[in-house]
Amino acid sequence: MSLNSTPSAERTHIGIFGRRNAGKSSVINALTSQDLAIVSDRKGTTTDPVSKAMELLPLGPVVLTDTPGLDDTGQLGALRVRKARQTLNRTDIAVLVVDGAGPQAGEPGFTEEDAKILRLIREKQIPCILAVNKADLMTEEDLAAPAWKEAGKDCAKTVFVSARTGLGIRELKENLAALAPREDSERRIVGDLLRPGDLVCLVVPIDKAAPKGRLILPQQQTIRDILEAGAFAVTARDTELGEFLSGRDGRPGLRPDLVITDSQVFPFVASLVPEEIPLTSFSILFARYKGNLKALAEGARALDTLRRGDRILLCEGCTHHRQCGDIGTVKLPALIRRHTRLAGPDDLAFSFTSGADFPEDLSGYRVIIHCGGCMLNEREMKYRLACAADAGIPMTNYGTAIAHMSGILNRSLQPLL
Repeated sequence: MSLNSTPSAERTHIGIFGRRNAGKSSVINALTSQDLAIVSDRKGTTTDPVSKAMELLPLGPVVLTDTPGLDDTGQLGALRVRKARQTLNRTDIAVLVVDGAGPQAGEPGFTEEDAKILRLIREKQIPCILAVNKADLMTEEDLAAPAWKEAGKDCAKTVFVSARTGLGIRELKENLAALAPREDSERRIVGDLLRPGDLVCLVVPIDKAAPKGRLILPQQQTIRDILEAGAFAVTARDTELGEFLSGRDGRPGLRPDLVITDSQVFPFVASLVPEEIPLTSFSILFARYKGNLKALAEGARALDTLRRGDRILLCEGCTHHRQCGDIGTVKLPALIRRHTRLAGPDDLAFSFTSGADFPEDLSGYRVIIHCGGCMLNEREMKYRLACAADAGIPMTNYGTAIAHMSGILNRSLQPLL
């Protein structure tokens, strides 16, 4: 990820939904002026959600997602529908594409199946545009039919388009831009905690799990936010942090105004950084950035109540290759077993998910521990938190859990209060 690129989690996510053969893929190709999606007259051509990060004028940086038809059938079709429904959880703006000329079977253009899809979108409180495709095949009488006004009454706008001729595509883009979430200038990762000229030390372990030749996304974004605040960012490995603070070979040590550490070395870093120097972690900063720090801090305390036989769900927002000693699948379970003193093979059960997969049924889990969520947009993180809250299951994240189990949670929250 380039420092000049807008991360996927910071882009407006636009999902294209509808029945099979309504023209979703054709509309997304017309929107982008590219052949991003395979188009065919055969129903069910799009078998999995396909996402593309790009610049879409006049919106700017977006992620466009083409989805399978939500009316798919059969066992495989049910899996496709599930994937499409999962896409809704990270969608900022939905486009419901309907066949304005009517399906081949002669049904009216807006069917009961379309109405079901629209109700699902509205239940999730996603702003929606009704895109009536194949408008070039519709008569003036068809376009003015009262049924379209009724169909679009719960949508922000109804736009008649033709993916084949380009009719109405510019109007669709302009309406998408009008619905795009407005950037919150007060929403910062760490910049609002700093003054110009402050020195921030970022502690970044370089081990087998670290990506070759680059920093991970939370580290990049945090550095950028520090620079925008007019502060200084200095990066050190955990193995050199002691020398950074105390000095070496006659060079005086440096006294940072804030230390931000990777979660997996939190306890070690806390032992080196004097109490009077504010200390926190990337995970805790991102929990605050996405608006859920209070809930995650409360969820961490549920780790003290674990009992023999409890099940814990650990979730990753991305699908990176897991290395030996992976924090999610290896280090955290070991820390939890040590913290709870439930170290037997059958004392605690751990389940793991990654990427877009997040269980629809959370019953049976005692605690959910999530990664920092840097690859997930704010809407999806809040959806996952809401699912946990609805199920009555405490949820926390990696850094917050590690800080709590290390006895330094209060200290790591102090810079943010």
